[in-house]
Amino acid sequence: MTLGPRVLKTGIAVTLALYICFILNLEPAVFAGVAAIFTVQPSIYRTWRQMFDQIITNTLGAAVALFSIYFLGDNPIMIGFVIVLVISLSLKLKMESTIPLTLVTVLAIMSAPGNEELFFTMNRFFIIMVGIGSALLVNLFILPPKYKVNYLEKAQSIFRNMSLLLRTAISNEMTETSFQEHSKKLQTDVRKLEEQFKIFDEERAKMAKLKPVDVREFVVFKQMLKTLQQGEEVLENIEEHYFQSKATAEEDHLFDAHLEQLTRYHEYLFLKYEGKIKEQEDRIDQGISGQSGIFFEQALERYIQNKDQKLRLFIIASSIVEYTFHLQRLDQLIDQYYKGRNK
Repeated sequence: MTLGPRVLKTGIAVTLALYICFILNLEPAVFAGVAAIFTVQPSIYRTWRQMFDQIITNTLGAAVALFSIYFLGDNPIMIGFVIVLVISLSLKLKMESTIPLTLVTVLAIMSAPGNEELFFTMNRFFIIMVGIGSALLVNLFILPPKYKVNYLEKAQSIFRNMSLLLRTAISNEMTETSFQEHSKKLQTDVRKLEEQFKIFDEERAKMAKLKPVDVREFVVFKQMLKTLQQGEEVLENIEEHYFQSKATAEEDHLFDAHLEQLTRYHEYLFLKYEGKIKEQEDRIDQGISGQSGIFFEQALERYIQNKDQKLRLFIIASSIVEYTFHLQRLDQLIDQYYKGRNK
């Protein structure tokens, strides 16, 4: 089991919140711990955003709860009514992520004895703020997210799994169980990488002045994701169509050999981005366009000869050609990135 940075930061944030409450003699400190748990986010921007949203909705929730206590009462029916009202207001403000902690604030204020006193309400509210502040401090200064490193490591990990699947999909060498396990892992990991890219994009757009990002490199990362998504689509098409197409041994060789070339090309591009390829050996990309054209022509020829039976093969061939296009696009973007960096 691997403990990620967010898990560790959540634990540290809770510990910090509890210690602050102990030092300031704030009780019950458990609410600060709960607030810290809800506030820790996977990026610095999201933590800032979550903090501001939490302050707004928790202040609103505390105000509504206090109003209810003084003018409407704090019986279970009124507590339920206030909770519904606070949820509605949070949704109206488009701050859905803050709802759980805001409800904790409302319950902490309305369900405890002595809640009629303003000091009691402010005490509970301040405890919640301690938890929110602790989470922000931890996310800013302890194990800050390394977006580029984490993204690249994840992309390479996905490619290693995808290359295994691409190299064995046509030859059908893997057992069905093993292939499905790797395939499901690929789908899950690609979705996670998409979320990682979304966070990276948010951070780039919202925190550009504090943490500038090379736009060319960002575009390279975006294209890396696109190539992996297209590779995943190729595998999906193979699984859905290839073995129903009754392919011949010659067609097996045609598709298998071309996928092997593209897999090697994809691997080469990762090495090229990392600067691990010597310039004089930068030759693997040459001829890819021609080979892809020949492959597509042969697939098209088979489709024309027997449209009904070879339609499935043509669908796969089309997705492979698109995969090739995105690989070549990635190659071009890497070249542009290094040219811009070396100026």
